[in-house]
Amino acid sequence: MTNFALIIGNKNYSSWSLRPWLFMRHFDIEFQEKRIPLFTETTDEALSPYFSDCKVPVLLDGDLIVWDSLAILEYLSENHLNGKGWPTDANARALARSISAEMHSSFPNLRNELPMNCRKQFSERKLSQAAQHEVARIMKIWQRCRTEYGATGDWLFGDFSVADAMYAPVTLRFAGYNIPLDDIAQRYVGTMLAHPAIIEWIEASRAEAEVIAMDEVEP
Repeated sequence: MTNFALIIGNKNYSSWSLRPWLFMRHFDIEFQEKRIPLFTETTDEALSPYFSDCKVPVLLDGDLIVWDSLAILEYLSENHLNGKGWPTDANARALARSISAEMHSSFPNLRNELPMNCRKQFSERKLSQAAQHEVARIMKIWQRCRTEYGATGDWLFGDFSVADAMYAPVTLRFAGYNIPLDDIAQRYVGTMLAHPAIIEWIEASRAEAEVIAMDEVEP
């Protein structure tokens, strides 16, 4: 039996939960999944034992508690994959860490205007100028990674890495809100959508009954 348990939120809405879930599924790291619906009367009580300020995701490795998506991904790569969660080339690895940290801390307009919602498909979504700038920035990031380091495979650095897990929710947002993309970005989104774990996640999200009103936007 695995010692890992991953505490996640609603699959339809929780972009942060998707990141370590996808990473662990991709690398065949066995874990027990515990889903706690967010923004309910019992959410804080259910999450209070995990010292995460009642946020998801949380990784339990035996008695050890690790919270925050990027911290979980770093922990898994270092302690359970011998560093294989990052590119082997030092320059590629530095770039992968930089773009992962940028995703972790940036793009507030995109997050607000395109909340993750796997159940919905929009024919058109008008973005603010600030959000358009952030979309363009992400396309530039993907173009650089794919052009400089992506020759050996279809992921940002050829092989799947922490960086791909960090950008996975953005690919679902771009697809769901029908955001115009350049060819490199469109192919990358297609690669992510074809991942068996992403297909499974989306199917599970559509079976959820909960609705979080703040993340439901009109076309």
